[in-house]
Amino acid sequence: MTRILGMTSIRSDYDLMSGVYRRLARDPEVDFKLLVSGAHLSPAFGRSVELIRQDGLEILAEIETLISGDSKSSRLKTAAGLLTGALEVVRAYRPDILVYAGDREDVLIGATLGAFLDIPTVHFFGGDHAADGHVDNPVRHATSKLSTAHFVSIEEHAQRLAHLGEDPRRVHVIGSVALDKFVAEPSLDRTTTLSGVGAKPHALGGVPLAILIFHPVDQERELAPDYVRGAVGTLIERGYHVLIGAPNADPGNAVLLAAMQDLAQAPEVTFYGNTARAFFVNLMRHAALMVGNSSAGLLEAASVGLPVINLGERQRGRLCGGNVVFSDGDKQSFRVALDRVASEEFNLGMRMLVNPYGDGHSEARAVELLKQIDFGPLFKKTEDPLNVHP
Repeated sequence: MTRILGMTSIRSDYDLMSGVYRRLARDPEVDFKLLVSGAHLSPAFGRSVELIRQDGLEILAEIETLISGDSKSSRLKTAAGLLTGALEVVRAYRPDILVYAGDREDVLIGATLGAFLDIPTVHFFGGDHAADGHVDNPVRHATSKLSTAHFVSIEEHAQRLAHLGEDPRRVHVIGSVALDKFVAEPSLDRTTTLSGVGAKPHALGGVPLAILIFHPVDQERELAPDYVRGAVGTLIERGYHVLIGAPNADPGNAVLLAAMQDLAQAPEVTFYGNTARAFFVNLMRHAALMVGNSSAGLLEAASVGLPVINLGERQRGRLCGGNVVFSDGDKQSFRVALDRVASEEFNLGMRMLVNPYGDGHSEARAVELLKQIDFGPLFKKTEDPLNVHP
């Protein structure tokens, strides 16, 4: 039996991977467990570890690591806490494979643990790249260089890893496992969905729904609350009910969260914070628009034909479908983007929309690869980047 340990520290990475994790947990040939840390264990971020428990997954260890200092150094301190807290847990458990996803500091810790403890590792969502200059980009690439194998969403990501010197034998293009939930999750009607996220009565009146998710970014830290206030005010003017999700735990989240909660005093705004997967998937199905800078707008919204306005610098440069319009954060730019989304030309393009990240059937491919790959010959990274040709 193959022992596989997944690492998860925040709601967003768990949401991407939860389908794979649940399949692994059901597989009789796999002994699967999770190492849970970070924002999952914080009441301030909704204690999303409860979502993991609701999925029935076995948790090997819960490691409290989150430093809520709302500063640049807090992410490093959180990473240091994960390294020291997870080291003996992982060493003692000795999994056959260590799995992690994305571009946060915790995946770099997972890759480091695997490299130094001689445990094969698999990095999901490597090879992606944004043009925003955020530290998550080099963290993603550094994690890839430390990882044994890569399960990537599209061929472009595989090519980028090849340019980083990764042997093509390590790289598997499987599509995005984040999209399977749109195939698997049953449809809920609008009333049930809105009730599930605690929406205010205004939302129940048939008005168009806009989902707003905005995460803090260093270069826009001071501007972010104004971006959100401007967008919400304009959406209310245009007749939307705005449903706001919680920001992630990155520096700048405190002032942003306070602005969101203040905006939620209005009857046209609901702050749902965190919600169960079934309700979020169906909220995307029923919404008329998604606004903000979440990767869900680029990677997932096209699967349900949802128009997206991406505010500010985050996510720029990443591949996306024709449902995404990029906008600066100021009110005037946002109004122009709203007019673009409402245009006949845009809506004509939406009729031919295809999600470039996959077909919603990637989880099974990932599980079979995890079971089939012989990691022994791959573990020692002996290849010279000079001799690995893209």
